[in-house]
Amino acid sequence: MADDYGADSIHVMEGLEGVRRRPAMYIGDTSKRGLHHLIFEVVDNSIDEALAGYCKNIEVLLKEGGVVVVRDDGRGIPVGIHSKTGKSALELVSTVLHAGGKFEKKAYQVSGGLHGVGLSVVNALSEWMEIEVHRDGGIFRQRYAYGKPTSPVEKIGESPHNGTTVRFKPDMTIFTAELDFDYLRDRLRELAFLNGGVKISARDEVSNEEEVFKYDGGIASFVEYLNRARKPLHPPYRYGKKIGEVEVEYAIQYTENFSPMVHSFVNSINTIEGGTHLVGFKAAVTRALNEYLKDEKALKETKLSGEDVLEGLTAIISVKMGEPQFEGQTKTKLGNDEVRGIASSIVYESFIRFLEETPEFAKLIAAKVMNAMHAREAAQKAKDLIRRKGVFESSVLPGKLADCIEKDPAKAEIFIVEGDSAGGSGKQGRDRRTQAILPLKGKILNVEKAQMSKLLKSEEIRTIIISLGTGFGEEFDVAKLRYHKIVIMTDADVDGSHIRTLLLTLFYRYFREVVERGYIYIAQPPLYRVKKGKTVEYAYDDAALGIVLERVGKDASIQRYKGLGEMNPEQLWETTLNPEKRSLKRVTIQDAMVADQLFTTLMGEEVEPRRKFIEDHAKEVVNLDV
Repeated sequence: MADDYGADSIHVMEGLEGVRRRPAMYIGDTSKRGLHHLIFEVVDNSIDEALAGYCKNIEVLLKEGGVVVVRDDGRGIPVGIHSKTGKSALELVSTVLHAGGKFEKKAYQVSGGLHGVGLSVVNALSEWMEIEVHRDGGIFRQRYAYGKPTSPVEKIGESPHNGTTVRFKPDMTIFTAELDFDYLRDRLRELAFLNGGVKISARDEVSNEEEVFKYDGGIASFVEYLNRARKPLHPPYRYGKKIGEVEVEYAIQYTENFSPMVHSFVNSINTIEGGTHLVGFKAAVTRALNEYLKDEKALKETKLSGEDVLEGLTAIISVKMGEPQFEGQTKTKLGNDEVRGIASSIVYESFIRFLEETPEFAKLIAAKVMNAMHAREAAQKAKDLIRRKGVFESSVLPGKLADCIEKDPAKAEIFIVEGDSAGGSGKQGRDRRTQAILPLKGKILNVEKAQMSKLLKSEEIRTIIISLGTGFGEEFDVAKLRYHKIVIMTDADVDGSHIRTLLLTLFYRYFREVVERGYIYIAQPPLYRVKKGKTVEYAYDDAALGIVLERVGKDASIQRYKGLGEMNPEQLWETTLNPEKRSLKRVTIQDAMVADQLFTTLMGEEVEPRRKFIEDHAKEVVNLDV
């Protein structure tokens, strides 16, 4: 009641209590990403020391029992008494939000951790944490439990070295995931590329895996790494310059591929949503190529678009600055307006000089972007033709689509089904109110190897675009999506896996936001039907079959489904369509960069990287969580 709301209703949370109560506000979520964010908060402090010129070696260890150790050879966290609080500086940065050396530029000119919440948040979300500092000739240590000190900062020995070691055990009553060495390794490799010359070691003492990253070539090596499954047109070009307090460095390399891979960073933070630095970079590359082709008289009345110059481009743009303005604590988009102009001028002047000074590479790049422009114009004509026929209009749905009655996208789902036979069973067995069925004939086009003009000529892909209702290319609008559950339903064999991969490639490359919003799912039809007497059970894999047979008896009759088409409508409903009994896998993009490389490797032109990937993973059950 309103009368119950008074002064005593206001709850004041002490210390780090608020972090434990609302961890997602500080680390994004409490799943895999959030758990590993704790490690990266500590590592980012070491990277800040490297950016300041004091740290050359960083070590990350995953130990038994879920304990994490991060060690560096930087200056060491100050341990002296803070004049205003009377507490050790080490205790302050470990237990107080927004306490750190990054708000003033005396300690760090450039830093990723500008909010001053790093160590304190890690401390708050850990069962225990221990920090050991080598500094001023001594070794100092303090221990904490659930964010609170359990010992004073004490000197425990002498040392001629400098550095900080942070040991902590995440509180697994908060997190829903386990530590993943592969996930950790990808980010540490990225940090080593972005901070050329810094050695970053990672070791999992449980699985006995170890990696050491050190790249003197910096982001040029990064571009080469990203293009290891692509055919480059020229060596990577790298350039960097500082204007005022903003330093811009970029590396680019064009390839024979069609999809771009452009990634942006600020102070080693992956700005996955881009920002002003990325806008300036793209505008500069477009302007430089238009100017170059105009001087070469290759362009007359038309101009290259941003889409044209990005085709097949792999690029890294890295900005280092003192006062970045990010959108939110997760730091995914840069908002500083002044960076757009600085990045644009640095990239334009250097890139056009590169084109003029290396005509042999400039001609290859020019041919690539001109071809992209012609393909875009052809694709636009194809879209205009389709639009004139009314094909992209939501009121004109394809004949093969068995639509549902429900018009609210949040309640509607579409099953993209392999083959007319399975499609027929699906149409008869579905819930017509909320479930639509779209059968596909054969394998769709591999969009990784095709330009948009060819893609729009594919009848199966046009059918998917029309059924979803979002439009395509520059006209794509996720708000027009007709179903918020898009379920890929294919046979559990090699062909089914191939069709599923082709569809995922289409969605990742051309309907990325649909994947990012978690609207794509993979159906899990059973492999076996087990019957004994009147008892019927289903098994989804060999392991499950063994369990079922132990329960119902070894003498049960077993039917192995070769495909979805072998199921009658009732069986398909009971096992795969019924929301109360079915099992679906949601497709997510945990790391866009890793996913991008995976699609390029598995679906691109280069055979050798694909062969190596298959050899490396032949004995594993590979789950591509992309």
